[in-house]
Amino acid sequence: MLIPSNYGMIKVYIYGFYPPKGMGKVYASLDDTVVSCKGTCKKKTIIRALSKLNEILSNQK
Repeated sequence: MLIPSNYGMIKVYIYGFYPPKGMGKVYASLDDTVVSCKGTCKKKTIIRALSKLNEILSNQK
């Protein structure tokens, strides 16, 4: 999944989550910063990874 932002494209890689409620992993990256999160709910895990990436990027700038 690609998400446009003012700083570039945020790439979100989603693995697993099959069968429903199965474990999965989400990677969110912007430039050379990468964060990962594991969970069972796909939507919440994606939001958690993007929030983590936002927190790291806001602390860097």
